[in-house]
Amino acid sequence: MAQDEEAYRLDEQVGFRMRQANQRHLAIFSRHMPDLTPMQFAALAKLSELGEVSQNDLGRQTAMDAATMKGVIDRLAKKDLVESRADPGDRRRRILRLSPAGETAYAGCVGAAKTITTETLAPLTSAERRRLLALLAKLGGGRD
Repeated sequence: MAQDEEAYRLDEQVGFRMRQANQRHLAIFSRHMPDLTPMQFAALAKLSELGEVSQNDLGRQTAMDAATMKGVIDRLAKKDLVESRADPGDRRRRILRLSPAGETAYAGCVGAAKTITTETLAPLTSAERRRLLALLAKLGGGRD
């Protein structure tokens, strides 16, 4: 096979590089927060920020589809970290909030979450960190 400058090289592809970076981040995450998954922590963090919110809205706010969000909330509820009730205006909707144990657990995780971010971004300069986050927001459809 002839070498050509347009050959597909896996290690030059954005998806491959993003997956490598994500694998590194997940390893750091599990080392510092072994009792929660990143999606569970995201749900706790967003509930802490928003207070009461519908399960559907929480899914949108954390970029999780409905089925994934349901599984995350079910597991958090089994750990008594999240409380759920029917929406009085629409009994099909679930309203979520952190339980008292969830508030305590989240508060205890914030330091580890900051460490995880610091370690994940450690190879970058502060300018590179800001630029990476802006570029990722742009790729994800968020604001930059």
